[in-house]
Order: sequence, then C-alpha cells, then structure tokens
Amino acid sequence: KGQVFRGTPSACADCHVEPAIHAGIFGLKCDSCHTTGAWAPAQLIRHTFPLDHGDPFQLLCAVLLSAQTTDARVNLVTPALFADAPTPAALAALPEARILQHIRTCGLAPTKAKNLRALGAALVRDHGGAVPRDFAALEALPGVGHKTASVVMAQAFGVPAFPVDTHIHRLAARWGLSSGKDVETTERDLKAVFPRARWND
Repeated sequence: KGQVFRGTPSACADCHVEPAIHAGIFGLKCDSCHTTGAWAPAQLIRHTFPLDHGDPFQLLCAVLLSAQTTDARVNLVTPALFADAPTPAALAALPEARILQHIRTCGLAPTKAKNLRALGAALVRDHGGAVPRDFAALEALPGVGHKTASVVMAQAFGVPAFPVDTHIHRLAARWGLSSGKDVETTERDLKAVFPRARWND
C-alpha cells in the first residue's frame, strides 16, 4: 500500500480534489480518482498541522510525543496530560509515573515520560518557564531533536525552518530532489530548491 502522505496537496491534477496521497512503488496515487503521478513536488509542500495545542509549550510536548506515534494518538493523550501539567513548572513537579500513566499508549512511553519531566525542569531552570525561540536552545532540551525544534520554530514562532519528516525524506529522494542519505541532507537540499518564503507553507 505504500506510505500515506499526511499533508494536503493543492489538488489532484485530474479530479481537482484534495485527497490523501499514497506513495507506492508506482509513484503518487490519488485516493479519489486513483490517478498515479498527478502531483508536482511544489504542490505537496503545503500541509496542515494536525497536533492539537494551545501554546508553544503544548506544541513542544506534543511534537516530542509524536515520535513513533500517530498524531491521532497524541491528540488523545495530551488533553489529560495538559490538564494535569499546564505549565513547564507543573510538568516538572509531576511524578514520572503519573506522566507515564497519561502517555502509556504512545510509543516509547517510558523514555518520553522521563524526557517530558526533564524538559519541564529544563525550561524552568534555564529559560524562565518559557519555550526558547532558538534552534540551539531547543535542541539542547531533553528529548528534543532537530525535527522537533524545526516544527516548534516554524509553527509556534513563524521562523522559516522546513521541518522534514520521514515521508518528505522518502518522497524527495524519489523525485530526485535530494540524495536521500539522511533527513538532514534532505532538509538542506530542499531548502536550496524552494524559496525561503515557502518553507513553512
């Protein structure tokens, strides 16, 4: 069945619908009219952001939880977590076992519970309880990698970042837009292809 591209393309070039797109062995396929190869790379850059959040702190936590977990699953567990820990200070004060109870259905839950508590403590200790608007500072936080930092910078603060997930990484390689060696290489290559003004589209 291939990988499902979770973004929203401009529209299928044949049926003009905005369906889910499958990246299978024969190329991109429209779920509506079943046409293969109807989308240009530039059309597929446009995307929605499906993780529910109310502020940069919640977004940071949600993106951290989304590793090896569907966005739908994250959206199921975060309301109770954020009700229990609405601020970094509250999250840092929450016992790790309590955090784990909230997120136990997420992949890698024990590690994420540990990282979330440490993340809350680091935000309080090093950033006055606020999410830093800086790539290096974000990536220094427990459990936060480059992709998570890029999403937060782009979605919370409007900084052009071009976050690259595994789906974009694979599609970029298929289209010949990147060597496909790793996500970091793909990000660099795509930034060279598309204008900075479109990186957060």
